[in-house]
Amino acid sequence: MSHPLAAQPLAPLVAMLSAAHPPEDVRVVGKEGAALAAGGWRVVHLCPEAAGNRAAPAEAHGVAISTFRRAPGWRGRLRALPGLVNRAAQSGAVVLHASEPDSWLAAILAARRSGARVVLDVHEHYPSRLDARLPRALRPLGRWAIRAACRAMGARADAVVVAKDGLDGDFGQARIVPVRNYAEDLPVAPRQHPEGPVTLVHLGALTRARGSAEMLDTLRLCPPDTRLRLIGRFTDGGEAAFLERARALGLGDRVETLGWRPRPAALALAAGGDVGLILFQPGVENHRLALPHKLFDCMLAGLPVIVPDFATEVAAVVREARCGLAVDTADPGAIAAAVRDLRDPARRAALGAAGRAAARGRFGWAAEAERLRALYHDLAPLAPPADAPVRRPAGWHPGSPPERTAGAAADAGELAPKRAAR
Repeated sequence: MSHPLAAQPLAPLVAMLSAAHPPEDVRVVGKEGAALAAGGWRVVHLCPEAAGNRAAPAEAHGVAISTFRRAPGWRGRLRALPGLVNRAAQSGAVVLHASEPDSWLAAILAARRSGARVVLDVHEHYPSRLDARLPRALRPLGRWAIRAACRAMGARADAVVVAKDGLDGDFGQARIVPVRNYAEDLPVAPRQHPEGPVTLVHLGALTRARGSAEMLDTLRLCPPDTRLRLIGRFTDGGEAAFLERARALGLGDRVETLGWRPRPAALALAAGGDVGLILFQPGVENHRLALPHKLFDCMLAGLPVIVPDFATEVAAVVREARCGLAVDTADPGAIAAAVRDLRDPARRAALGAAGRAAARGRFGWAAEAERLRALYHDLAPLAPPADAPVRRPAGWHPGSPPERTAGAAADAGELAPKRAAR
């Protein structure tokens, strides 16, 4: 006799599609994929190989990792699109969850062939992405064209997940589900904030637009024992020029560049600092609407933060949590004044403790994960366990016809809508 679990149907498969996100991306895999895997779905991340040809793991956070080779830049992304469509269509997934505009298109095209449902995951304000590349007179037309494309793809999706507020207006009448980039409750010992010199910390990708120049100008205005610790990569090719300028300003021995680190190690290094910096520069719509992982990572590590006063969501979180200062991040003098305001270790400890409590509560990931799983219970219901008690409806009698279950529907291929009707 076979084991009773052998007859239990496989859980529905969800394919997370990425045209650019790395194999172990924090949101795609570490948060969303992990939440679905913990909820009982099978999850695979179809994504490009890791930067620098680093070997990707076969699995991360309960999510299978399946990579493909892709040339760099936008041309490489476009050439890789047909292959991503084929991989998605042949994956056997009942839901395709896509994380960038080109992977949204791949998901929609693949779903026409496979019948899968489609979820678009929106991380940024895409209509403004071309602003820096277009003459000012053409920017309204560029935004209109991208917004029209967003509406068209949203109309062909079963749901649109947004990572932060302010992103839903570009998708017409699509079903919008907020799943914000709030904090995972990761194991990190919070900073104790002893007496002594202050170390400023920046986590994650760093560019000129994210305040690399302002960091050096700020450091020059701070007491000479103040240090700057950078944990992450320069993604605009500006590291050499940054370090050369630091040496020219006499700051070379006060700047630590630690490079990319796995997330647990990065958090531990951040918790060895004193003040978290988020110095997005004005004039970029995505900076105004930003809700970055680094904010919540610093809060979780017990660091008070200095953030842009124009970044509506970031500033709102900091003010509600009372965990830092919102300033004009284009003004190194204002940033340096905030650093001076945070030299008192007791003040840093109080703000850091408030931020950590907020990151583990009000701004914690758990409620966002539940909202995502609720969406998937609707799109791809899980079959009840084989040993689950049978619930009979009122009026049931032994001669009643058998009930349909999610498992039976999955076996019959009824979980995915027929895309030809759209």
